[in-house]
Amino acid sequence: MSVNSYKNNPLSWHPDKALLKSPIYKSLVDLLQEDILSNQLTQDTKLPSQRELADYLDINFTTVGQAYQYAIKKGLLYTNVGSGTYVSPNAYHSATISNHNVKQNIIDFGLVSSFEEYNSLVVPFIQSIASSPKLIQLLDYQHPMGTNFQIETASKWLETQGVLPYTNHVAIVSGVQNGLAIVLSALFAPGDRIAVDRYTYSNFIELAHLYHLEIVPIDFDENGISPEDLNNECLKKKIQGIFLMPSCNNPIGFQISEERRYELAKIIKKMNLIVIEDDIHSFMTTYFQDKVLPPFQQLLPKQTIYLAGMTKYISSGLRIAYLVYPQNFKSAIEKALFNINVKTSGLDAEIITQIIHSSTAKKILENKFEKLQEANQLFDTVFESIKPQRPSNNYPLYRILNLKNKLTQEKQDTIENHLLNQGVRVFHSDRFSTQTQPDPFIRIALSSNNMEKLEKGLKIIKKEGKKYNQ
Repeated sequence: MSVNSYKNNPLSWHPDKALLKSPIYKSLVDLLQEDILSNQLTQDTKLPSQRELADYLDINFTTVGQAYQYAIKKGLLYTNVGSGTYVSPNAYHSATISNHNVKQNIIDFGLVSSFEEYNSLVVPFIQSIASSPKLIQLLDYQHPMGTNFQIETASKWLETQGVLPYTNHVAIVSGVQNGLAIVLSALFAPGDRIAVDRYTYSNFIELAHLYHLEIVPIDFDENGISPEDLNNECLKKKIQGIFLMPSCNNPIGFQISEERRYELAKIIKKMNLIVIEDDIHSFMTTYFQDKVLPPFQQLLPKQTIYLAGMTKYISSGLRIAYLVYPQNFKSAIEKALFNINVKTSGLDAEIITQIIHSSTAKKILENKFEKLQEANQLFDTVFESIKPQRPSNNYPLYRILNLKNKLTQEKQDTIENHLLNQGVRVFHSDRFSTQTQPDPFIRIALSSNNMEKLEKGLKIIKKEGKKYNQ
């Protein structure tokens, strides 16, 4: 019987034949795991017989039998002799911890990716460089901070983001995380204090702990970190630096307003703080806004280290970021860069350079902005009943859902694990702070899945949120 004959088939499970790939039996089990994790298949659900499912999918029934046996070994299914095959009572747990491919079997809203379907636009540049005579030169130790052409291209792009042109003070590093490690090791000593937003980038917190630095959380509002609170904390204790994400705070999503930037710049200059400016989202904000807001690097050029990552803009797999530093930090930064990196991948740097130098960069940006608009609108639609507020950055790559009533007493791992068992990975606000905060939430990355998976995952969260008085 053809698959097309089952438009309204009463079977208990309807895997999509279009998603099957070789080997079919393993692919079928992957779909089974996804539907278990998304709660479409609950424990003790009786599955179609091998022949029924084979007819529905237009495949050999022995392939279905092989899939069922494989799923039984994985703990997803069990059989009753003479009765049939059923979803195991422990299927959620088994699907979650079954193997290293777990991320393929869940909807991941934890990792902030960037619409990976557009990586296909990057491939022609990789192929072109791979066949170029320049390839051999890109594979050696030469030009540890980038070639002249790579640095010049980076400088011209940075100027479009409002960054002062420092061609001789731009280094190409292996992603923003790598750049942050270089800056912290170069300019700070164990015991130093760094001011941050009360909720901030979790990986920066972990890096600060790794270097034995003290994080000083400062309150914020929709315009950004509070100037008054920053000033008060600086008066109470010696603070050496401040970490800011001006275009889009991670995890809240607010953008520091222009007026607030000038207010903060006055205090930062007075207190002589080193500014670590992580502007990884500037590529998007400068695209959809009428005006390019001045980065702190422009307002405080002698005190600011500026980082612009290319992973969210171009491709997550090409770990390239631009690090801009003033003359007074040059020696320390370059020493740390050589000690930590030796050299950033010349191949990755050249791929990014060629893309930025072409019209494809604009095409990628246009496509990603269109998807980001669609994703944010989808989030607003799914959670329309609670009227979620958009942050001051109207198109962030992530949104938050406040946790109320019962959830304020729930532990981070309880909430994260509960949703993981339903097939969705999210991060609790505890990951983004060094202290227990009175306004807990979960952060949802909007750009890490296609729209179909995004909608599916958001609906699961909405359904489960009702249990916690969301």
